[in-house]
Amino acid sequence: MMDQTRSRLVRLPEVKDRTGLSRTSIYRKMDAGEFPLAVKLSANAVAWRETELERWIAAPTEWQAAA
Repeated sequence: MMDQTRSRLVRLPEVKDRTGLSRTSIYRKMDAGEFPLAVKLSANAVAWRETELERWIAAPTEWQAAA
């Protein structure tokens, strides 16, 4: 598995484009444990690790957070 500390961070507009999900759906799925959690960058900014996003895109119904 790729080292997540070296993964590129992806902001919300790109996550929406790549997944086809709305902001509301992304956050709803995060709360349900069905989507990668965002990384807090600052008080008003978050991003997602690209490696986790790619894993979700490859198999959205089978996605689980890495143990």
